[in-house]
Amino acid sequence: MTLVRPENPQQARLVRLLRDDGPRSRVELGDILGLSRSTLTTELDRLIARGLVETAGQAASRGGRRSSLLRLAGRVRFASVVVAADRISVALTDGELNVLAETGEPADVRGGPEPVIARAVELVEKLRAELGVAELTGVGIALPGPVDGGASVAPAVLPGWQRFPVRDAFATELGCPALVDNDANVLALGEQHAGIGRTFDDFLYLKLGTAIGCGLVLSGSLYRGATSSAGDIAHLPLGEDGPVCACGEFGCLEAYCGDAGLIRAASAAARGGRSELLAARLVETGTLTVPDIASAATAGDPAAQALVRDAARRVGRVLVGLVSFFNPGIVVIGGAPDGLGHILLSEIRGVVYRRSAPLATGTMPVVLSDLADRAALVGAARLASDHVFTSG
Repeated sequence: MTLVRPENPQQARLVRLLRDDGPRSRVELGDILGLSRSTLTTELDRLIARGLVETAGQAASRGGRRSSLLRLAGRVRFASVVVAADRISVALTDGELNVLAETGEPADVRGGPEPVIARAVELVEKLRAELGVAELTGVGIALPGPVDGGASVAPAVLPGWQRFPVRDAFATELGCPALVDNDANVLALGEQHAGIGRTFDDFLYLKLGTAIGCGLVLSGSLYRGATSSAGDIAHLPLGEDGPVCACGEFGCLEAYCGDAGLIRAASAAARGGRSELLAARLVETGTLTVPDIASAATAGDPAAQALVRDAARRVGRVLVGLVSFFNPGIVVIGGAPDGLGHILLSEIRGVVYRRSAPLATGTMPVVLSDLADRAALVGAARLASDHVFTSG
């Protein structure tokens, strides 16, 4: 594979600025980065010659001769692959991480990594053909569980993936650099690049759903911890006598508040005669889903609303500890089921604001992400670009 990347820190700063802020004039680039005119001209000319940057017309006049407008080159294309518990999604982006095309489909990830990776590669290649992309600059991959060294580690929702070289497999198949991280970190990167997190240097991204996780952005950078396991809150113990978790322990946060925990509680409510709506749905289909719970809750079913609020309060209690320890500027919540977001948010806010120190939460919003699935696709591209856009 041919890897074209910045040659030095000045070039790296230039391409990252163009990625994050879009086209800029030469004058603006020099002002923002504090580079002399000669240094700026030299580095930009080398980036243009290497095919990373291109001119995009003339900038608005600031008096005198108009400066050139510069942007990342059209050849810069990133791929994103997001593996969820029951689905794979892929996208292609430009150098500024705008999604140019995307697709996805249900997938049985429990069947092992090889067929899932093969299908994800096929979907990426399909998008490449549709857009006429000859070469990828990099690919970012999100997995639902801990990641170390480009491989999934102890993945409760990915049996058979343990230590499989996911990064190397994608790099080989797509012929470009590949980066792998857990989905909570990738979502936080997407939120930082294109969501409300863009305006905060310190924030928490809480991911709900089948697997629960937390991405930490501190001082403007993703924090992974000493062994890349920071934010792995899914298995924080909430009670020794709680429900059994996929990890084999009892009373984990995910066992109570993940999708499986919500379905377990809903099924108990249906069989116990506490919810006519859920009971009827269970008889009709033989099993319940999170959308069934959301439908019952939004229809006013007391039992469905109670179990959702109970789960939200448990999440809120965990957030109290995180907020007190990390003191973020904002908490962003993603992955809330359709129809349940505002119920969850109301309960979580109530617990966090009531039980946290006023100094930590006085100006700290707790909000729902407005990026939906787009956060992971953008974040995966950001993951790859962070690697490529460093000096070689």
